[in-house]
Amino acid sequence: MDNGDLLVDQEQLGPILPIIKFSDVEQGIALANDNPNGLGGSIWSAKIKTAAELAKRFECGTSWVNSHGDIQPDAPFGGIKQSGIGVEFGRYGLEECTSLHTLKITR
Repeated sequence: MDNGDLLVDQEQLGPILPIIKFSDVEQGIALANDNPNGLGGSIWSAKIKTAAELAKRFECGTSWVNSHGDIQPDAPFGGIKQSGIGVEFGRYGLEECTSLHTLKITR
């Protein structure tokens, strides 16, 4: 499949994922980031340190190395681009449910 194909460009939330060929790592990162969505992405590799550095370059809310979709209540989870605003879980998720109130008193 290629960028521009419906299954690639729409956010995948089901059991079907597109597979896109790429020639080198830089092209792979560029193709992954060339998408209107940004909920999550994953890299699978035996080279954990390299995979972690590459995963940091994904334009998405959560990146995983050697897993996908693992969420935990103490870590924020949310997307960027067309994948939403705000997060759930963790301290930042709790802050999404709070309201600030400022009181200024002048004497």
